[in-house]
Amino acid sequence: MTSPAPTNLELWPIGNCQVSALIDTAGAIVWGCVPRVDGDPTFCALLRGEGQDAGTWRFELENQVAVHQHYLRNTPILVTRLEDATGGAVEIYDFAPRFERSGRMYRPVAFARIVRPVSGSPRIRTILTPMSGYGSKLAPITQGSNHIRYLVERNVLRLTTDAPVGYVLDERWFRLEKALHFFLGPDEPFAGNVEHDLETMLQRTGNYWRLWVRGLATPLDWQDAVIRAAITLKLCQHEETGAIVAALTTSIPEAPGSQRNWDYRYCWIRDAYYTVQALNHLGALDVLEKYLAYLRNIVADAPDGVVQPLYAVSGAKEIIEWEAPDLAGYRGMGPVRVGNAAYYQVQNDCYGQIVLPSIQAFSDQRLLRIANEDDFRSLEQVGEMAWKTHNQPDAGLWELRTRTAVHTYSSVMSWAACDRLANAADYLGLPDRAALWRERADTVRANIDAGAWHSVEGHDAGGHFAASFGGSQLDASLLQMVELRYLEPGDPRFRSTLAAVQKALRRGEHMLRYDSEDDFGLPETAFNICTFWLIEALHRSGQDEEARRLFEAMLGHRTQSGLLSEDMDFETSELWGNFPQTYSLVGIINCAGQLSRSWRDWR
Repeated sequence: MTSPAPTNLELWPIGNCQVSALIDTAGAIVWGCVPRVDGDPTFCALLRGEGQDAGTWRFELENQVAVHQHYLRNTPILVTRLEDATGGAVEIYDFAPRFERSGRMYRPVAFARIVRPVSGSPRIRTILTPMSGYGSKLAPITQGSNHIRYLVERNVLRLTTDAPVGYVLDERWFRLEKALHFFLGPDEPFAGNVEHDLETMLQRTGNYWRLWVRGLATPLDWQDAVIRAAITLKLCQHEETGAIVAALTTSIPEAPGSQRNWDYRYCWIRDAYYTVQALNHLGALDVLEKYLAYLRNIVADAPDGVVQPLYAVSGAKEIIEWEAPDLAGYRGMGPVRVGNAAYYQVQNDCYGQIVLPSIQAFSDQRLLRIANEDDFRSLEQVGEMAWKTHNQPDAGLWELRTRTAVHTYSSVMSWAACDRLANAADYLGLPDRAALWRERADTVRANIDAGAWHSVEGHDAGGHFAASFGGSQLDASLLQMVELRYLEPGDPRFRSTLAAVQKALRRGEHMLRYDSEDDFGLPETAFNICTFWLIEALHRSGQDEEARRLFEAMLGHRTQSGLLSEDMDFETSELWGNFPQTYSLVGIINCAGQLSRSWRDWR
């Protein structure tokens, strides 16, 4: 029986902040890279197109008739129950080990699977076909008495199991009469008893995640949605360096056949800013601390102050973009791109997005490392670039590849950088620096007010802010002007801008990011974070009933796993774009926090 490639984004992430995998509705691992999220996809069935039976790891149940899936409560441990026509059933427990051991976090490049008989006399077989070279070839195999080695390029993986190795190699059907354990990890001898050790790993991994969730300051309402989003955001951090990737996948098209296929397995300064902002609302300071360390290294490696929009999770600057010829793409909709040419674009908003999360480190006494005056001097280099570029053309946050403009969002971020540096200088007792940065913030504000305001004769407020200086077009990022504290919610200019943005970009319950042609034509799908930005803007302008209605609608569009991708068809609500998308999960957390009842209403 050939398992077809997934034709939708009903996928369940597992991971341990070192590696991650996506599991489809049949319980098959269809995406997973080693030795980290931006590595070679050992499991690449998601992008191999239909009719391809490689790059996967699945368990098949003979005469299967039903599948049920759920996460263990407050963990990324997935349970898949397979049922056959005669009452037989098995359960598969999927996880990547993560827990403290020997004084440090144990998070190996490994995937663990436990298969347990539940009822009847089930017969199963396992199909394990890892690949290397971005789908160019099956990994060669060698075997031992209790293990199989898969010679993935540069990362040999060893499967240690208490199942008969011959059954695995031959893909043979057999009766499952006891729990079987599978550990696909480093090419090292498995020192312990595989059954005992994997059962212990399962328990300790579950305990780790439940304790992590216990420390979150969740809102009263929509707790399940917030917790699932928070866990998944944490899975998007590469803990070794602190980098936060935009998504776990590459090249899921933003719209069918659109060629808008991008590799999101890297750390965008912008996306990471929004991620730590959302997790800060929940008190998840561990993610912030590790990310701030990543930022300090980025800034230290940019002595001239020039910062790229994105970096590799290692911190490497060069992320050459190329196309993988052996992968047909999601639903056959290639190309599959590796790397991202946006790394050499000019995107001036990134300076503000470095300053804003870093400011917290000066005054938050909960942090293990409090920022000092030396850190402030270093951060001022970033502020200098924000100041110098605040009225200069760039590719903007939507990363346009063929044209530039002075984008309002980038300029507002530059204003925020100057404003927050003034606040930090005040806190540190540096009045001269505070005065300098406040004066610069005022100058940037004056330039934005003059350059980005589009006057409209007869309009209630005389016009609206535009997406770029001297222009009239709108984009959804203008809704962030209140969130960034550039405008007050009651400011008539914000109200008129909100009305104009809705009129131009709203499509029913969804929002476009913009409605003008770009490098690939007119946008065909809504951008999920923009819908959440609209919800936030409606809430801040006192329209809570409409905000709640739209928020509930967005929650209804999540996958069974409780997650969202980057984009959505605004007519059918089908999900498109890379998955799971940090931006979209940020929207769930932020909107739930703003719209929820207070705990005082319950206690």
